[in-house]
Amino acid sequence: MFKRVLELPAPGTETFFLWGPRQTGKSTLLEVTYGGIGGVLWVDLLDNASFRRYLERPELLGQELAAAGASCCVIDEIQKVPALLDEVHRLIERRGVSFALCGSSARKVRAGHANLLGGRALRYELFGLSAWEMGDDFSLERVLNAGYLPRLATRERPRAALRAYVGDYLKEEVAAEGLVRSLPAFSEFLNVAALSDTELVNFSTIARECGVSSPTVKSYFDILVDTLLGHFLPAFTRRPKRRVIAAPKFYFADVGVVNVLAKRQQLEAGSAAYGKAFENWVHHELRAYHVYKETEQDLSYWRLASGIEVDFIVGDMRTAIEAKATRKVTADHLKGLRSLREDHPDVQERIVVSLEPRARRTEDGILILPAATFISRLWSGQG
Repeated sequence: MFKRVLELPAPGTETFFLWGPRQTGKSTLLEVTYGGIGGVLWVDLLDNASFRRYLERPELLGQELAAAGASCCVIDEIQKVPALLDEVHRLIERRGVSFALCGSSARKVRAGHANLLGGRALRYELFGLSAWEMGDDFSLERVLNAGYLPRLATRERPRAALRAYVGDYLKEEVAAEGLVRSLPAFSEFLNVAALSDTELVNFSTIARECGVSSPTVKSYFDILVDTLLGHFLPAFTRRPKRRVIAAPKFYFADVGVVNVLAKRQQLEAGSAAYGKAFENWVHHELRAYHVYKETEQDLSYWRLASGIEVDFIVGDMRTAIEAKATRKVTADHLKGLRSLREDHPDVQERIVVSLEPRARRTEDGILILPAATFISRLWSGQG
């Protein structure tokens, strides 16, 4: 079992939502935090009997809490019965009960409870494993092929399990919740969208390849975001001196899922697919760090209309980062960071995350880091 960076509130102190993609370890983290502690009532809505009972009679929750004398309640997969949030709200206000509400999709919750308890609940998000959490078990080659899900990240041959994961997502997240009219069309969309991972999204092109409309493709991407399977990275457009691209890029939450959907075979260093997977991994580490540590530093990317680009901007030009899966960083790899300095001379640090064996700094101040050094600097608060 991996020790997770995310720390949840002590039992009975706060009500919160814990969101995260399927199989990122939410239930395990809750068990580690609250398991074996008295005064905690557990509700698992994946259990069919519990699901039916609370779906038909949400008021049973308050009665069972009273009978158990519990002052804290953990509800797993809360999005299965959004109506329970009315009872949760009542119990917070009238009895002072605290709740840990866990789920993999806020879509149905928002549909019926747009304010998500009106600000009465904190929000946490759990990602797949970071390299820091894996510690000595971390292997870049394995992670770029297997992804970040705790059950799969250390497997040498994860493909069958990843295919099952995608199948379960389609069946249990999309079909069971009635999120789309045509499951085959959405399944085809997933395969096509995976090819756009780390790229600017062209809705019209994807729509043509899938045989659906552009608005439908946009709604499909919204589903990926709402079910936490993907994330849009906005463009940095403040204080432009030259014309910049304003459209967002898209990143899937797990590169192993991308590999299966895009039908990638074993990734080899030097290939284009390896480079895209490497960029997805850097994005994953950056986003996990800034969310877990609550740095309040936004992530974005910067791109000129000419195509010159920098993969990641941290905060308001605090740090600019390029992900280059190469063992020899050359001047060509530095064009984006050098062009960025021309438009934004206030950028504090420019970094290239690479496969080079040792850290070095160029004459004009660009820091070139091995992947392992980048992880060490990031999670120790230097990145």
